[in-house]
Amino acid sequence: QMLRLYAALLGAQERGWAAALDDRPGRERLASYVAERVMPHVLEETLAAGPPALVESVRARAAAGGLDESVRRWLADEAQAPIDDYLARAASAPVLEALGPAAWTVTRPAEGRCPGCGGRPQLSFIGEASEDLLTPPRRLLCCRCGRAWTHERMACPACGERRTSTLPIYADAERLPHLPADGCESCRRYLIAVDLRRDRDAVAVVDELVALPLDLHMQERGFAKIVPNLMGI
Repeated sequence: QMLRLYAALLGAQERGWAAALDDRPGRERLASYVAERVMPHVLEETLAAGPPALVESVRARAAAGGLDESVRRWLADEAQAPIDDYLARAASAPVLEALGPAAWTVTRPAEGRCPGCGGRPQLSFIGEASEDLLTPPRRLLCCRCGRAWTHERMACPACGERRTSTLPIYADAERLPHLPADGCESCRRYLIAVDLRRDRDAVAVVDELVALPLDLHMQERGFAKIVPNLMGI
């Protein structure tokens, strides 16, 4: 169900990305632009392809109105209901990716935060080694603008912990060999790591959705993901 919905959203997001490239909305009207230009298509695709519980919640939320405020809160990293996060995130992501640095001004991002927009990391990934670099770096992917940046391998992106004894790695070597979970005993946070060396066909944001069994395992052990993914996991 999650993958079907994600596939359906791609069409709406592609149209939103192309529109933002043409329109180039300014920062002052970013939330209203997303709500007016992209949100209707996200609503349409969700109602057509989403699971029943999500469809019911989306229909009720759309009827209540004020979705531009949901987008504003997501962009400002303010807490709100999961359904608001889902809609705001799905609609704003393509616009932020299209605008790039023009959408943000971040001078000193906090530990483990995106250097572009200050957003939290959704996942980490390791790519293939290059001729110049035998050991590929660990990179984090922003949950908000989609930017990737290099981050220290043995450091928790959530709290900065660097003691290796408190940074366990959990994995399902049989079913999900390329999707370990990097945990932190200090802050009890984790994120899914996508090892592209083990699966060259993996797409980080898609495979992170596939890691649901590992997410459940981590939550049973008392860990919470640094930030839930688009589907709220």
